[in-house]
Amino acid sequence: MLNVFKGKPKYLTVRPQEEPERKDFPDNLWTRCDSCGKMIFNKELEKEAFLCASCGHHFRISATKRLAMLTEAGDFEAFPPLVAMDPIGFPGYAEKIKQAQEQTGLDDAVLIGKATIKGSPCILGVIDFSFIGGSMGSVVGEQLVRGFEKGLQEELPVVIFSGGGGGARMHEGIFSLMQMAKTAQAVGKHSRAGLFFISVLTHPTMGGIYASFASLGDIILAEPGALIGFAGPRIVEETTRQKLPAGFQTAEYALEHGMIDAIVSRSQMLSYVGRLLAWHR
Repeated sequence: MLNVFKGKPKYLTVRPQEEPERKDFPDNLWTRCDSCGKMIFNKELEKEAFLCASCGHHFRISATKRLAMLTEAGDFEAFPPLVAMDPIGFPGYAEKIKQAQEQTGLDDAVLIGKATIKGSPCILGVIDFSFIGGSMGSVVGEQLVRGFEKGLQEELPVVIFSGGGGGARMHEGIFSLMQMAKTAQAVGKHSRAGLFFISVLTHPTMGGIYASFASLGDIILAEPGALIGFAGPRIVEETTRQKLPAGFQTAEYALEHGMIDAIVSRSQMLSYVGRLLAWHR
């Protein structure tokens, strides 16, 4: 009789449920502002010319994006491409060049050609930081010189955006250092002919690029917060053994000390450069 009241084991049957279809979201939808830390939706960032809506921080942009902000479709004719050699046999340099070309779609760190900005014809060049830090090797130097020579030949103004210039390219040794004198001489010839050169310094414009053509513009502009100088603040501080003032080597510091003519927001750069070109046509 006891077995009559003994409970039977109970089992719970669990039917496997179909997993909901997972939606794959693309990576890198958001970018954190380096200045204020705010997370920004990338599509919104692109709409705002890669400026932080909260603090105005200017994000670094590629040469092709910069070009798209300055010219309309068909208003830019690039110079024939040049490809860097390996003059001193620097280990891994050829591979580094190839990798940079694949990542940026550029032949070297400068994108330069004949352009029209707000109706004014000019020679327009943009240096891209993504290509080995925007450093200046033989190709960058030669392309810049060809730009000033073309401007001289056709009596055109020259506009160069440093685009994040990383100085002379160590992978080419003395050949890269020679580009400093070479580009400075080209600027001089262009200037002696009474022609106009606008140099725009973006973050960071340092080393051999700043110490040559970038600091020789008839009018020198800079984006807000851009780092400008020859050696970085840490190197200067260690060398001089002095505490540097706040904001040292920023665009704001350079303007205060008469090293540049104006600080122009990226959102205003097209109209500002366009007016300068029209006034000096």
